[in-house]
Amino acid sequence: MPALPTRLEQESRTPLDAAIADVVAAGNCSGCGFCVALDGGIEMRSDAAGFARPVRVALSTRDEVEQQAARRRFDAACPGRVLRAQTPTGARRHPTMGPVVQAWAAWAADEEIRHRGSSGGALSALSAWLVETGQVSRIIGARPDSGDPRRTVSVSVRSRADVLESAGSRYAPVATLANPELGSDDAGLAVIAKPCEISALRADRGADAPLLLSFFCAGTPSQRATNRLVEDLGAATPDDLSAMWYRGRGWPGRFTAVSNDGSMVSATYDDSWGAHLGRDLQWRCKICPDGVGESADITAADYWAADENGYPVFAEGDGVSALIARTSRGAEVVARAIAAGVLVAEPLDVDDLARIQPLQRDRRETLLGRTLGQRAAGVRPPRYRGFGLARLALARWRDVIGTARGTFSRVRGGAIR
Repeated sequence: MPALPTRLEQESRTPLDAAIADVVAAGNCSGCGFCVALDGGIEMRSDAAGFARPVRVALSTRDEVEQQAARRRFDAACPGRVLRAQTPTGARRHPTMGPVVQAWAAWAADEEIRHRGSSGGALSALSAWLVETGQVSRIIGARPDSGDPRRTVSVSVRSRADVLESAGSRYAPVATLANPELGSDDAGLAVIAKPCEISALRADRGADAPLLLSFFCAGTPSQRATNRLVEDLGAATPDDLSAMWYRGRGWPGRFTAVSNDGSMVSATYDDSWGAHLGRDLQWRCKICPDGVGESADITAADYWAADENGYPVFAEGDGVSALIARTSRGAEVVARAIAAGVLVAEPLDVDDLARIQPLQRDRRETLLGRTLGQRAAGVRPPRYRGFGLARLALARWRDVIGTARGTFSRVRGGAIR
């Protein structure tokens, strides 16, 4: 028998709460935290599966008109409701890699930043340069929780030292848009966040959005996946961990957990992501049309070496980032960073990038099958506009049909969470 609603739940049902409940129940919530910015009585908390989800913790103080306005903003920008492809002025649209003004293979000229970064450290180098030269006052990003390095928290980056602490990928839930500093004063602000978070900011703020930076994203694993990986490697208890990182300290870098006594355990990127973290993704990530950060001004990705079949080779080496300017503003920032000696860069053919990003390419080309399968199973997916999913599906219709059938069975079997 389901638990009876609490007094808070009974008295706090606003139009926004109803919309949030629909998104969460359908498995369409990405855990971005956008709804927290719309109502101070909502917080992001970890659910039973280990994903960040919105929870009302206090009654809304907004009147009916304000509540309706919050609901309209939510419906227009929540990535669990709608996602719109972007084609900014001056950009050409690549069918799987999104809008492109200019693209480079790039890496940080600063060797320490390049080493600490997940690939070539391009986003980290840009971040350090932007804050150190005063071009932005702060950058909203993410780094390990100082109290529990297994967890990821949203922070404000204001110095090169902050950048180094935040460098490297974080494969765990974090609600960047719930950071209270994001809405306090946007003058001179930049944001580095997952594609779903960036899309919400772009949809909500349009041309008034701060400088937006993102990265290619394969999905958000459960917090439980990180916890299990640490345990399986035989690391110390969480209270005895002094540090933990997923990527960086080389490229692609090893998943590493460090105990207070200095001992450490680690796993290759292929083992940590392929055998553990990547197997425990939230449902919304599996039906995402935009793992490539289309709505950002600048997007970074690993520029892997590839085997004869086009699949990435995860051999350790000096990191190289693929860097895509998606807007004229982004192109201008990257050009100035190259001229300042912050980045070492050379032109990149985006078709070459698409060839070594099989996960992003295949997901978009067959995504129509997943959304149709989910809908056929009685669960409505988000609305996706402008991604050309039907056109991409035509070239792979057999794969799309198989994907639709498999998704239908998984949804009926309770895969959504």
